[in-house]
Amino acid sequence: MTPNQMSEAANAFWSAWQLGAAIDHLLPADRPTTRAEGYAIQAMLEGRSDKPIAGWKIAATSAAGQQHINVSGPLAGRLMAERVHPDGSAFSMKGNRMAVTEAEFVFRMARDMPPRAKAYSVEEALAAVGDLCLGIEVPNSRFADFVTAGEALIIADNACAHEFVLGPTVPVTWRDLDLAAHRVNATVAGTARSYERDGIGANVLGDPRIALAWLANELSQLGITLRAGQIVTTGTCVVPLEIVAGDSVQVDFGVLGTVSARFTA
Repeated sequence: MTPNQMSEAANAFWSAWQLGAAIDHLLPADRPTTRAEGYAIQAMLEGRSDKPIAGWKIAATSAAGQQHINVSGPLAGRLMAERVHPDGSAFSMKGNRMAVTEAEFVFRMARDMPPRAKAYSVEEALAAVGDLCLGIEVPNSRFADFVTAGEALIIADNACAHEFVLGPTVPVTWRDLDLAAHRVNATVAGTARSYERDGIGANVLGDPRIALAWLANELSQLGITLRAGQIVTTGTCVVPLEIVAGDSVQVDFGVLGTVSARFTA
């Protein structure tokens, strides 16, 4: 793709995102066919915001998440600062085609992790972390049919980033906890029905800490620094929760705390 073609594709994604509209198709010339082209288009979305990005998300870190968007492995996306909201926030379901929420462990970085030739270890990634937080992601796609879009297009579509709830900083000493074995309970309460779903940290690439290191290395290969102050939300540890207008979602991380969100028409 030429830079102009990438810019046209980025314009289409950004416009659809701001309007809550769906993209039925893109011209063949505006469709990325590789991960590199997808990430190049995604990077252009960052420049269309008037704020520095808040951090990064990782899509498809669980088998359920990969099945939901029909990809074979994890993908990185940018968290736009204007799309990060406090605990308990309410969101409109208008234009939300994915109609799910995800319960996630979130790391806040204390030190930069710049690009380098050698892969970062999990231990190195954790050493660069300042805090562990709790989060709820509300993903969405700009594609009317996101299931068949394919990996390159999903990356260009900012890895289905949409809205994000940044919950409380974990109040306990978390570094000695086994996050892979940590149990999570999510409750969806609505006007017509309610349900619960349990999950575990191991659903996130085997361990949320492994997911963090994956993200640092994915960015490193792209020549991007994971910066101090940025957050990394590591992917859903509970099978994505189906939501409709009128639902409220609460995720209980046990001793680590709770985080919630509400959904309106």
